[in-house]
Amino acid sequence: MADKIPRQKMPQQDAKNRIRNFNEVPLGYDEKTAMLEAARCLQCKRPTCIDGCPVNINIPGFIKALKEGKPLEAFFTIKQTNSLPAVCGRVCPQEDQCEKLCVLAKKGDAVAIGNLERYVADYEREKEHFVAQRSDSHTNKKVAIIGSGPAGLTAAGDLARIGYNVTIFEALHKAGGVLVYGIPEFRLPKDIVQYEIDALKAAGVTVELSRVIGTAETVNDLLSTGFDAVFVATGAGLPLFLDIPGENLQGVYSANEYLTRSNLMKAYKFPEYDTPIVKGQKVAVFGGGNVAMDSARTALRLGSKEVYIVYRRSRTEMPARVEEVERAEEEGVIFTLLTNPVQFIGDEKGRVKAVECLKMELGEPDASGRRSPIPVKGSEFTIDIDVAIIAIGNGPNPLIPKTTPGMDITKRGNIIADPVTMKTSKIGVFAGGDIVTGAATVIQAMGAGRKAAKAIDEYLSTGSW
Repeated sequence: MADKIPRQKMPQQDAKNRIRNFNEVPLGYDEKTAMLEAARCLQCKRPTCIDGCPVNINIPGFIKALKEGKPLEAFFTIKQTNSLPAVCGRVCPQEDQCEKLCVLAKKGDAVAIGNLERYVADYEREKEHFVAQRSDSHTNKKVAIIGSGPAGLTAAGDLARIGYNVTIFEALHKAGGVLVYGIPEFRLPKDIVQYEIDALKAAGVTVELSRVIGTAETVNDLLSTGFDAVFVATGAGLPLFLDIPGENLQGVYSANEYLTRSNLMKAYKFPEYDTPIVKGQKVAVFGGGNVAMDSARTALRLGSKEVYIVYRRSRTEMPARVEEVERAEEEGVIFTLLTNPVQFIGDEKGRVKAVECLKMELGEPDASGRRSPIPVKGSEFTIDIDVAIIAIGNGPNPLIPKTTPGMDITKRGNIIADPVTMKTSKIGVFAGGDIVTGAATVIQAMGAGRKAAKAIDEYLSTGSW
């Protein structure tokens, strides 16, 4: 019986070895393990798992094909609604989405949907090396997509599949957005992201790199030079800070800058890449999300001796994925919980040398449902550090909203878009992903990209706004 087979564990690098390299930590299923895990799927008549997927992958369908020994068919089943399966199989929080709604999860362990998705995508990449999925139909209509993160890439894939001429404009020198500058190599290898982008190019998508829309070129310029619709997917790239004394000292980084230097600019490959980054012997990372875990684990791999996660709530309230917290602990990250930074202390050269903190206790739940931290009087203490990394979130990239008249935004600077169609207040312009919602998950941004593509197709087909 399927429900008698235990959930198959994903093999991974040993913690003592992996902190000395940037290679991927989980090693993936082999064929035997993947088939055994696929056999656990009950093939429910009413598959609730699909309801938990923001891009509505036919989960039972792809697992059935895999179980029948047809991994390539399984891959194309996923590709019908997901342009980035190898990415999603690695970084999506399946435990809070599709796997959470798996029938088996009610009494035990859910089917490892994410691990199976990764296996299928890796099989196609390693064995088949993509078959270009070009559309048979074609239209002369042109769509501009600003930003090549998960929302932009997904919309591009869906629109190209329908037959539109799609051009992605990316401000950086490498496509992928947060997938390449934000997520470390050990969690999402860059060659896998590039492979997914190459597959989109093979399907007819044009990618323009180092093209900043919002300065010399604007959204209005795109609309007046031949593009029939624009999808804004510029993400949340504006780092938030603690707003405490000493935050301007040398050695204090935003997680955005720290991870960009390491990931996109390859600081971890010194001396092959001579990108400056202060490695530090004692590093404190402030925050409790996936970005904080990524920063702390990166610091260890860069050679830091002590790395602290400083978080003002308890472990229960941490928004990071459970497996990322566990891996950080296995690797030796020191968790300093119920702790809030008060000020950074510098030396005579203006470099950070310590952080003063205050102990916290949890009170009543706040608007987010998490218990609010309350300072404990007289509990001040200091931690000696030489690098601080602020990982408390990002705000919306302000460039497009500032240079696009007629586009409504919130007080925080997020673009206001219809949650179903992704339409903005400006005719012909759609927006989705973190620029609309604030920082969220990769798969949620992809869901917005799918909605936008559908609405763009309807708009360009009917001419009705």
